[in-house]
Amino acid sequence: MIYNNKEYSEIKKLFNITNFRKSQEEIIRSVLEGKNCLVLMPTGMGKSLCYQFPAMLLEGLTVVLSPLISLMNDQVTALKSLGIDATYINSSLSKSERESRYSNIEKGKYKIIYVSPERFKKDDFLFVISRRKISLLAVDEAHCVSQWGNDFRPEYSKIKEFREILNFPAAILLTATATLRVQDDIIEKAGLAPDEVQIFNEGICRPNLSLYVHEVFDEPGKFAEIYNYIKKAKGTVIVYFNLIGSLERFSYFMDLKKEKYLVYHGKLSGQQKRKAQQKFQSSTVCMLATNAFGLGIDKPDIRMIVHAEIPDSLESYYQEIGRAGRDGKSSDCILMYDQSDLAVQMDFLEWKNPDASFIKKTHTLLKSLGDKLNSFTQEDLQEKLVFRDRSDQRISTVLNLFDRFNVTEGSIETFNLKLVSEIPEEIIADDYINLKRESDKQRLVDMVNYVRTEDCRRACIHNYFGVNVTECGNCDNCGKSID
Repeated sequence: MIYNNKEYSEIKKLFNITNFRKSQEEIIRSVLEGKNCLVLMPTGMGKSLCYQFPAMLLEGLTVVLSPLISLMNDQVTALKSLGIDATYINSSLSKSERESRYSNIEKGKYKIIYVSPERFKKDDFLFVISRRKISLLAVDEAHCVSQWGNDFRPEYSKIKEFREILNFPAAILLTATATLRVQDDIIEKAGLAPDEVQIFNEGICRPNLSLYVHEVFDEPGKFAEIYNYIKKAKGTVIVYFNLIGSLERFSYFMDLKKEKYLVYHGKLSGQQKRKAQQKFQSSTVCMLATNAFGLGIDKPDIRMIVHAEIPDSLESYYQEIGRAGRDGKSSDCILMYDQSDLAVQMDFLEWKNPDASFIKKTHTLLKSLGDKLNSFTQEDLQEKLVFRDRSDQRISTVLNLFDRFNVTEGSIETFNLKLVSEIPEEIIADDYINLKRESDKQRLVDMVNYVRTEDCRRACIHNYFGVNVTECGNCDNCGKSID
């Protein structure tokens, strides 16, 4: 694309850019030249600018594919504050709001629109988008494309079809977490050959994050150490828990210490979650959370992330510690390791990989309940399927699986769950189930290897993601200690 230096300089001023970070400018110029790009860049290091900047210079519309409704809203709000004509289209809109935005698209409004992948199944969206020239397709959280990633979303695997619908615009695929296997899968699912994609790999561990593992031997000792870390912290802290039960026990411990804190987990109502998130954004109060918290959070001054229990994978761990230190200042990332916590992760491994018979049993139950389905809670369904074993969380996995593969619509939490199709053969095939279980098991093994390594922790993470090892000096195994 032809653009002049004056236009380019004006866009730099618009985004208040004095100096680009690392390869940002090279990526932007590649996009403007019509090249397809795969961008691997640490969380908080400016991935969004890599498509927002060229979108302002490209002739047509930029379509951004995003899995997160909250993040779409935040991005559009930020762009509008700069005077950029942007919008989003997703399930949060009313019919009249959606139709108004469709009308604006037809009239040539907007430079950037954010959409969820489900929009590409809607005839009204396909009609209006076909009336516009699409210059760029940006795919955020591109690791969701791959079944080998930690957040696979089946609808994301149709990027090749989306590109065809949009008349094959240039594509920029962006993620913070992708192993070499996942990178290959992203390129393949986009319908591109390896020589058609320029890869920009910025590494994955920001140098301002200090990495530590603290071994403990029982829960009381663990809680005491976490409390000490919270008191040492020089700003906002997030403490992540795998189980709501252990989170609640630690919150009781904090009550005894008369310490203020916030709580965020899956059992809270939508209103309670929003309230906790808003308080967190505007304060320095410690947040106690499960991994349900954090997606779409962009608080620059988080000074400490503590994992009270070992995560299920290095992808999950990296994604969560990536929320610290986005302002570039030093931040501590501490993983509390109690070997007995591995038993919980082994249970999770089974819950995340239910066998075909359980998946079919769940589908049969939902079908039998018919119109009465939404008078039942998830706990009610769980009791019908596994009787009184409350620790068995397979129902949660299956409901999520049904949602992702469009077997159901709506949500049991909002009392509008609806069974709309039969089970796809692929998710009940023994080969698929066994392969996924083995893949999840290997990711847990790699996480344990990180905990137990006596070598540089940053190098361990870099090797896992297949990127060049950089000099560290900022982890416990390299001699760094918490101030």
